[in-house]
Amino acid sequence: MYQTVHYGNTGGDRPVPATTLVVMNAVVPPVRLRDAERTRAELLAVAARVFAEDGYSGARVDDIAEQTRTTKRMIYYYFGGKEQLYLAVLENAYLGIRKAEQSLRVDDLDPIVAVRRLAELTYDHHVSHPEFIRLVSIENIHQGEFIKRLGSLRTTATPALGVLDELLDRGRAAGEFRDDVDALDVHLVISSYCVFQVANRHTFGFLFGRDLSAPEHRDHLRSMIGDVVAGWLTAR
Repeated sequence: MYQTVHYGNTGGDRPVPATTLVVMNAVVPPVRLRDAERTRAELLAVAARVFAEDGYSGARVDDIAEQTRTTKRMIYYYFGGKEQLYLAVLENAYLGIRKAEQSLRVDDLDPIVAVRRLAELTYDHHVSHPEFIRLVSIENIHQGEFIKRLGSLRTTATPALGVLDELLDRGRAAGEFRDDVDALDVHLVISSYCVFQVANRHTFGFLFGRDLSAPEHRDHLRSMIGDVVAGWLTAR
């Protein structure tokens, strides 16, 4: 497919591929468009670390620019400003866990096995993405001021609950699951356990002498949430 680009008073019109980006009457070829996507992804990754470490108020765009070896002007070009960059980071963080949930194929699994897999996948994602937990904590400190501007995240949360609804329905039909629990209840239990592993690991480790992030504890802690959810859903 092609689009027609007009090059001012003397340049005339010329068709270019529809995948080509046109900025200020200059044609940017697809390879540069891919470079732009990589640059944006790198900026989001670094910005996520900075916001997670310093909070929204403490984070400085200058620091993000320095760590990505780019300029403050370039960051503003891609995102518009600090607030818009933070919103993009927050949205990307939530999309990450949603994509992980949607990658799980549970259609052919026994409901008990499937819900255990979902709980374990959530545990692994949270432990592997500690910046996500810190960003969520920061957003709650701000009383959800920024996430309320990301209405699209409510739409992306729907499929996650849909998978749980389907599992609960299949489990009840098979006579395995209790009928006084809904998908949001299950999501709450799983999220609470997984968030605690990251958000409280330093205080928990100091008070009780156990490092929740230590690799030797990971298999045990992962199986715990699977046991908790499976046991709770099958309790009579």
